[in-house]
Amino acid sequence: MAEETIFSKIIRREIPADILYQDELVTAFRDISPQAPTHILVIPNHLIPTANDVKASDEKALGRMMTVAAKLADEAGIAEDGYRLIMNCNKHGGQEVYHIHMHLLGGKPLGPMLSRGE
Repeated sequence: MAEETIFSKIIRREIPADILYQDELVTAFRDISPQAPTHILVIPNHLIPTANDVKASDEKALGRMMTVAAKLADEAGIAEDGYRLIMNCNKHGGQEVYHIHMHLLGGKPLGPMLSRGE
């Protein structure tokens, strides 16, 4: 079994977080180091370490992550202008916490996803 993460403790409310949404499948909370005016993390309530570990049985939670992200973007007033959803996988993808999570970013123009290589 994968190790527990800080996100597991946030889900159980053992450590403080600005939780914006929680149900039986997912939890969403503000990122403590925001990279945009709106920066929310949406996570499944059960531990899935990386995108490589997703199983068919996880589809309901992953679908809920998308619908919750859209709801929160609307509530934050960023849905019309646009926002970005990012999910990183492993070291080269920039994953820092090994409990999959979706970043919902918006509230300003975000620029290109990656700098153009030569």
